[in-house]
Amino acid sequence: MNGRNGTQRYGSLSIGLHWVMLLLFVAVYACIELRGYFPKGSDPREALKTWHFMLGLSVLALALLRVLVHLRSTVPPIVPDPPGWQKLAARLMHLALYALMIGLPLVGWLLLSAAGKPIPFFGLHLPALLGESKSLAKTIKEIHETGGTLGYFLIALHAAAALFHHYFVRDNTLRRMLPGHD
Repeated sequence: MNGRNGTQRYGSLSIGLHWVMLLLFVAVYACIELRGYFPKGSDPREALKTWHFMLGLSVLALALLRVLVHLRSTVPPIVPDPPGWQKLAARLMHLALYALMIGLPLVGWLLLSAAGKPIPFFGLHLPALLGESKSLAKTIKEIHETGGTLGYFLIALHAAAALFHHYFVRDNTLRRMLPGHD
């Protein structure tokens, strides 16, 4: 499989980044959801929160890499060509997903900063982005949680659209992004 995007399908780099991002999203959401099964202050709960932070920052790093790859690559066309409103909807969905992948980890980083907590990243401690402020931390936490909830819907809608295109419209939308599929 070619690493560069082709005229009919995405290359292995774009495909790999797409599916690794999905796995990271699953892990990030699993960590924050599973923490609720453990008492506050317990080691498993704190470990899940730390993994949530680190994996969330990994989403940010890979999202920035995806933006660079996207800017330097061609996008294989959907065949048959969808109507204009579907193209617009797809563009808006992708913008929303990139806003989620970049914005939510940054807001999480701001949240930890405002809460006066360390920002762990696989053995590193990243600098705070702003000073400690409990009231600001509360507001940022609400934004982060709302964004996280919105993320569930965006990801589900993105997956549903791909499946709709594959099984009902029968175009190549999904096939362009499947690994090892020619």
